[in-house]
Amino acid sequence: MREEDFIVSTTDLKGRITYGNRIFVEFSGYAEEELLGAQHNIIRHPDMPRGVFKLLWDTVQAGNECFAYVKNLAKDGSFYWVFANVTPLFDGDGRIEGYFSVRRKPAPQALAAVGELYRQMLEEEKRAGVRDAIAASTALLQKTLSDKGMSYDEFILSI
Repeated sequence: MREEDFIVSTTDLKGRITYGNRIFVEFSGYAEEELLGAQHNIIRHPDMPRGVFKLLWDTVQAGNECFAYVKNLAKDGSFYWVFANVTPLFDGDGRIEGYFSVRRKPAPQALAAVGELYRQMLEEEKRAGVRDAIAASTALLQKTLSDKGMSYDEFILSI
């Protein structure tokens, strides 16, 4: 990504894309028509631990914002890293009606730190098998954070 780029998208409650700005279209490699209505995981890179997405979804479904480093997969098989801020969208009655995400270029030093953690989480997922993968990588993440004496947000915002 370029320093001045911001990828913006929104989804409904099921994670289907309802909006994507031109930068999202550009980096994903998909046409806008291919993105709208598709599950946001259309750009999920297999190097991303499922435990990270569980944390992200649990956080935003609880009505809170979440920051995360995410490796995305473009349509042509290339990838791009982003520093994402995902927030719930609320209707007039205070109910969550969707999600809003703004992504920007991550700092290179942050990618080194998070890349190693994600590698370890993926190893845990593979070791545990499909049924227990999310729980295993989530447990590793929680242990890592506990060892550092930090919350997830503190860790992400510190790197």
